[in-house]
Amino acid sequence: MDNKVLAVVDGEEITQEEFNWFLKTIPSDRQAYLNNPQFREQCLQQLISLHLFAKLGEQQELNQTKEYEEILLNAKRDILAQMAMTQMMKDVDVTDDEVEKFYNENQKNFEQGASVNAKHILVDSEDKCKELLELLQAGEKEFEVAAQEFSTCPSGKNGGQLGEFRRGQMVKEFEDAAFAAEIGTIVGPVKTQFGYHLIKVESKKEATTIPFADVKENIKKSLLQKAQNQAYNDKIKELKKVFKTEIMTDKATN
Repeated sequence: MDNKVLAVVDGEEITQEEFNWFLKTIPSDRQAYLNNPQFREQCLQQLISLHLFAKLGEQQELNQTKEYEEILLNAKRDILAQMAMTQMMKDVDVTDDEVEKFYNENQKNFEQGASVNAKHILVDSEDKCKELLELLQAGEKEFEVAAQEFSTCPSGKNGGQLGEFRRGQMVKEFEDAAFAAEIGTIVGPVKTQFGYHLIKVESKKEATTIPFADVKENIKKSLLQKAQNQAYNDKIKELKKVFKTEIMTDKATN
């Protein structure tokens, strides 16, 4: 019941309806806690505190001051403007057909380049790198164990795992060797500015286009934002014609 009285401050009732409105002002990152009774109680206490300070303000006759009148006037303007903008935006929408059309006409935006998933061992000399390669090829060491023991890269503690990467994410010499390598084979030494590498490619993925279903919502949000911005700007131009508007540059910049 919206008229249920939750608290009374100096004879003034705080109803469920007022409390519901207050809860709408809670920041979005805390809205998820509204189902928690303890959090709701904290919110009610905050609302009671607002009433208490408002009563204090009345007692101090702050509502009789020029500052209060100016703040109230500006608040009324802002609220009315926000309500009018919200009303205008209700008519702005993006259809599924428009979203799909954008996707089809901008395929390049949704392309994912080829990628490899690789491990590596980094050492400071070519001779050391060759020695490790011989050990690995002879089966005397597992690649991951060798990475933990000899690699100077922080990835060594994880067996040299670099994860999945695409072109442009590694230095050119390294990525050229990785993309050219066969899955499961060890290539090297590969010299880069960091030292000498042995590379083992775990898997590869060919270049693909992200499916429409995976990007539909993001496209819709982007197009809706663009449509709303356009509607806002168009409405401003229209309103400037309806309501005569002049900007006194010399006064506005002082």
